[in-house]
Amino acid sequence: MALLDWISERSGPTLQSEGVVLRPPRPADYEAWATLRAASQAYLAPFEPAWPEDDLTRPAFRRRLALYGREMDLGTAWPFFVFEASTGQLVGAVTLSHIRRGVSEAGTLGYWIGQTFAGKGYCTAAVRGMVAFAFDTLNLHRVEAACVPWNVASRRVLEKAGFESEGMARAYLKINGTWSDHLLFGRVDDRHEGGAAKAPDEDRSGG
Repeated sequence: MALLDWISERSGPTLQSEGVVLRPPRPADYEAWATLRAASQAYLAPFEPAWPEDDLTRPAFRRRLALYGREMDLGTAWPFFVFEASTGQLVGAVTLSHIRRGVSEAGTLGYWIGQTFAGKGYCTAAVRGMVAFAFDTLNLHRVEAACVPWNVASRRVLEKAGFESEGMARAYLKINGTWSDHLLFGRVDDRHEGGAAKAPDEDRSGG
């Protein structure tokens, strides 16, 4: 089987959410993706892991798609590109990764938006769409996310999408070459039967 035979122009789910369309990336998306990432590099770099030297090349994009395909086959991640619904223009991406089943039923959310499209609601719409997919289609119980404390825009996206602050993790991820503290956020699907368990009453036995 050829490297990219797993993916076709119709592969994977397509989601719609508040003026954006989400779907897995395709080989034909390369030019739009590379152009948007290159134009937004200075804007995105302070908030992302360091970019490899060949990150925007076509071979690197093919490797990225191959990795995405394996992750989707295993059910451990769902990567989506985000498109403006009215024009079909690529504006960013959102990914649900590190999906754990069993007693966890959780996944980790990540996202980016091109600089030209920042502040227009696309990222919030994409995050809301991915959360709905996580809860309604994947039947996850919890979605987690994190951002560096100085990324005010990212924090606002999470808050608008219903995430709650859960504290700070020290040196959580290596961002732009430096281990960085992160604010932690989570959202739980309280529709699940039984909801979230409450802490037991304090032991009043006195001993």
